Amino acid sequence: MAPPILLLLFHNALFADEHSGENLYEEEIQEQVHVTATRTNQRDIDIAAAVTAIDEKTILELAPDVIAEMLRGQPGAFFQQTTPGQGIPIIRGLKGSQVLHMVDGMRLNNAFFRNAPNQYLGLVDSFATQRVEVVRGAQGSLYGADAMGGVLNILTHEPVYDQAEWRQESRLYGSFDSVDDGWVLSARTRGGKQGLGFTGGASYQDHSSRTSGSGDTLSPSGYKSRAADLKFIMDTSERSSLMLSAQVMEQPSTPRYDELVPGFGQEEPSSEQYLFEPNRRSFIHARYRLESQSSWFDQLEIHAARQVITDDRLTQNFGSTAIRTENNSSTLDGITLQFNSSLASGLQMVWGAEYYTDTVDSERFSQQEAEDIQTEVRSRFPDGSSMDSAAVYLSGEWLSTDRFDLTAGLRYSWFDISLPGADDYAEVSLKPSDFTGDFHAVYAIRPDFKLVANVGRGFRPPNIFDLATLGPRPGNRFNIVNTELDPETVWSYDFGFKMETSRLELEVFAFYLDYSNKITSVYTGDQTPDGRDIVRSENRNNVEIYGLEAGTYWAIHDNLSLFAVVNYTHGKEKDDSGLAFPADRIPPLAGKVGLEYFFNEEWRMEPYILFASQQDRLSPRDVRDPRINPAGTAGWGTLNLLLDWQATDSLQLGLRLENLADKDYREHASGIDAPGRNVGVWVNYTLP
Repeated sequence: MAPPILLLLFHNALFADEHSGENLYEEEIQEQVHVTATRTNQRDIDIAAAVTAIDEKTILELAPDVIAEMLRGQPGAFFQQTTPGQGIPIIRGLKGSQVLHMVDGMRLNNAFFRNAPNQYLGLVDSFATQRVEVVRGAQGSLYGADAMGGVLNILTHEPVYDQAEWRQESRLYGSFDSVDDGWVLSARTRGGKQGLGFTGGASYQDHSSRTSGSGDTLSPSGYKSRAADLKFIMDTSERSSLMLSAQVMEQPSTPRYDELVPGFGQEEPSSEQYLFEPNRRSFIHARYRLESQSSWFDQLEIHAARQVITDDRLTQNFGSTAIRTENNSSTLDGITLQFNSSLASGLQMVWGAEYYTDTVDSERFSQQEAEDIQTEVRSRFPDGSSMDSAAVYLSGEWLSTDRFDLTAGLRYSWFDISLPGADDYAEVSLKPSDFTGDFHAVYAIRPDFKLVANVGRGFRPPNIFDLATLGPRPGNRFNIVNTELDPETVWSYDFGFKMETSRLELEVFAFYLDYSNKITSVYTGDQTPDGRDIVRSENRNNVEIYGLEAGTYWAIHDNLSLFAVVNYTHGKEKDDSGLAFPADRIPPLAGKVGLEYFFNEEWRMEPYILFASQQDRLSPRDVRDPRINPAGTAGWGTLNLLLDWQATDSLQLGLRLENLADKDYREHASGIDAPGRNVGVWVNYTLP
């Protein structure tokens, strides 16, 4: 259950916060609160929604290749990885564009964000991240489209200072993993005084091919990445502030491993070459915040941002002499306006409006091996296609007593999706719109023990990827266009309890999702001349997903704690005839259990086990997917150990021993076997 409040309390008792002159990079007590679930600062136990948070300390200990790895072993989440350098969380059985991904409160999901595993979350730097918050379950009023399985919000470093004198501090961080000879180097600095602050950094990763538990080198699976970020905050008056930030991250050439080796049921790989070359994300963001003395709002926030994702590729089908190069990009501009209001009755309101516009540029060229002449061919996406959206929303605490709290909200969203015409379809203009909303209730049996319930309606309109992707897909597939798609919707229900005492944190949730009009990739029964199965997106079937998620953190003694997480998810899909079968890519029973032991103020040890049961409830699509064993994915468990040493006030050292038994396994639905035994070391040095 992360981040454990007791751990934060204990940790901050050992290491003073930034205002006392100690390490600026230590976690602060204020990180007990969550901002994503309600768009306000609230403690976990006061929020009805199921929430998960990961702090920076945990990121530095585990040095994840991609930020989604941090959701492994967390309540309600499962990690899937098609190739190193990429990875997604599966939240309550939903994935890709069925989950809304955000960075600093602005959308990461773009017009060609797939409703399946994709690489785009891998383009957010783990080492520029201060905190990751996940809200599980449909979040219809505050977040709207795509927030069907939940919302994942990555919060990057933000400088906040309240002292009169200028202060500045820098940090150097390095990590090494033996399993892929992987290096991580990161440098950060920040400084400021009351009313002014800045932070910035750069990171570099270099990973060779991974070694699995069988001892095999999984080649080619190596990649490199580089990233940089910069953020300024200044007070523009006694009650207002302005934030300006920029981020960029690039993977210059990342191989698509599952395309380059034979999968289950294959004797030959699907591709001779498949490189994301390059993939890049750049992001600029401005935020204006005003604390008001007005009678109708307390705080105003205005955000404006531009995100450009470049998804360039070099591909060659197996046995073919034709090499294709692609240039694909999405330019997503957004502006959001939010008010927080305290009514005379004492009730709290959050309301606002959003507007996003997304333009897709795409081109593709083909050339024969050993030739320099390129021929332009049909692009992956329609060049010049666009996806615009607007929304207004209102969410309020409608009833609040000592024991009972009721919150509800509503949103109206409107979309304008345009595709330029092509040889096989005329110009397309779709304008879907919908109301979404949610209802949250908290009943306090005691101040430290609360029953919670949530109901939400979410929807997702078809995006450019769903409507008009053309070309090779993983699993020896070839996608064709279908411009006649309807939005998909979900009703999300959960009920549970939260408990928080001086010694114990505990949460248990049961959930149910009623998912309708699902957009999914369907086999047409035809093949391309080079043997790829032809598929297209269609609104098919209804899906029921239900499960149980539980997490606990128990301080057995002042220096010894126990933590545990277990997640169970079950999915059933029905076609139009009423025939039922398992839903695709549903995670198995999985979780994490371990101990945390503080030897003294300098040394900490954390042994833990990650585990998953066998998953043999496979959909027809799973059975045909070369990434998934048609007999089912075997269960597994790994023994791991973390060891931290606060050597001096400025120097922290850590050791990671992962998969100590060298277990040979694959996480369900992943395209590559998991790493074998790994010895990892890290160092974090703070420069005064």
